[in-house]
Amino acid sequence: MPETDLPLLSLAEVARLLKRRTVSPVEVTRAILDQIAAFDHRLNAFLTVRGNEALAAARRAERAIRAGRYRGPLHGVPVSVKDLVQTAGIRTTCGSRILAEWVPDTDATLIRRFREAGAILIGKTHLHEFAYGPTNLNPHYGPSRNPWDPDRMTGGSSGGSGGAVATGCSYASIGTDSGGSLRIPAAFCGVVGLKPTYGRISRAGIFPLSWSQDHAGPLTRTVADAAITLQALAGFDPADPGSSRQPVPNFSRGLTAGVKGLRLGVPKEFFWDEVDPEVAGAVRKAVAVLAGLGGSVREVHWPMAAEARALSFLIMGAEAFSVHERWLKERPEDYGPDVRQRLAQGATILAADYLRAQRLRRRFIESLDAVFETCDVLLTPTVPVAAPRLEESNLRWPKETESMTAALTRFTRPFNLTGTPALSVPCGFTAGGLPVGLQIAGRAFDEATVLRVGHAYEHAARFPVRRPQES
Repeated sequence: MPETDLPLLSLAEVARLLKRRTVSPVEVTRAILDQIAAFDHRLNAFLTVRGNEALAAARRAERAIRAGRYRGPLHGVPVSVKDLVQTAGIRTTCGSRILAEWVPDTDATLIRRFREAGAILIGKTHLHEFAYGPTNLNPHYGPSRNPWDPDRMTGGSSGGSGGAVATGCSYASIGTDSGGSLRIPAAFCGVVGLKPTYGRISRAGIFPLSWSQDHAGPLTRTVADAAITLQALAGFDPADPGSSRQPVPNFSRGLTAGVKGLRLGVPKEFFWDEVDPEVAGAVRKAVAVLAGLGGSVREVHWPMAAEARALSFLIMGAEAFSVHERWLKERPEDYGPDVRQRLAQGATILAADYLRAQRLRRRFIESLDAVFETCDVLLTPTVPVAAPRLEESNLRWPKETESMTAALTRFTRPFNLTGTPALSVPCGFTAGGLPVGLQIAGRAFDEATVLRVGHAYEHAARFPVRRPQES
């Protein structure tokens, strides 16, 4: 196979070639480095590229595979991680000026697990400063740009990861998600983004934003690739106080079981308020596809979903301020204006308000549990619009104007509060050629069902069917 074709493959496809020795890890890594050289000058998806180190790791993987020491589907596969994840001996900026030269001494747990699986770290991806924003408009490193239209947002805060995967510059990329930061770029860039259950993937060695809402998860080309990546990273870690001891199933085993017999809930309220008609139409069509596959579609009610923004604002604001308090006092000028403003707002939150929000959060979780008594998954738009232009700061609806941050996180925040798994899969394009995302949310620790539904839709609809073009 020509090296130029390798970046067009899914992770699962390139893994099969590597296992059969049809291609070598060195060939694959060179192809990905060439892809980065072709795309990243205009997209700004990477903050650090580790070309020489990646090739050295590829040569080691090649020798191991030839010797019969194949470790599994990530062995010899180039991956990337959001530059919020500690990497020993490699700069970890957190998209900030404050940590611009920080070189950690240790790897995050998920980096160690990637290495144990034989994956090759190709580079560190762009993000919103300290992951505190959904646009990836970064005043220190410039914006990451959407591969479908460079004048539009990737979404954030894992925007570089979304762009890298969409353009074939990485077979998988690990991002974080505290209010939608995996799923928003997945929707805007036309890739798959999985926020697993809180505690499923260790966050040890990941710079925190909101400790009670932070999740780590994969951005990939396909749902099967997300399952493979999750399998390698999931599991208990004593170094993360929020890590779960819940058993880790085989996430790939049930992918092809289909949706026949599953109860697919479509919320009546909130998730359809103030949504671009093209986005709503694409998601409604996706629901119809799943119904045609035998899923039992039913309308469900979750009125408490509308309280997510207020609760998340209080909890995230207080927790983020606690992380940044010293720097905010000593180095306020080193923050971008938007992040500095959000942190300053967090400083005004009273302990009583924070604790009250956490108590209400329990009721919020219970309200979703009640919804899942009537259905197996929820189907919603991931984001109410396709990727906005870089210069847009607000969205105008018929009855109101909404801030960009509030709008982009409106449908994703609820599942950070509950800690339950949520997946974004591509479900079509607007007339202007921009991707649209379908969000599939499930019960705690039931990623298997969420992935199963996403895989069924993906194969029936045959999305993604287009690729961004090099220019």
